[in-house]
Amino acid sequence: MTWIAWGLVLLGLVVLVLAVLPVIGRLGRLRRAALKMQRQQARVESLQSAALTLQERVEPLLEQVETAQRQLAAIQAKRGR
Repeated sequence: MTWIAWGLVLLGLVVLVLAVLPVIGRLGRLRRAALKMQRQQARVESLQSAALTLQERVEPLLEQVETAQRQLAAIQAKRGR
């Protein structure tokens, strides 16, 4: 090959490297963002589980409150007669 051909090959490689470098930088940022999102998803799932557990504990308490309110209303109605 002549020196012109070698120069064109070298120029092509330089252009390719210059085009690839920003992409490699973005891949690092994308990887960090993906890891951050995975951690956040794990936190969300944990909070959902805790909320479900809390809801399961609150429902019987609400039923007890409703029963107590009905009993109180019945007692007040008897006293009001």
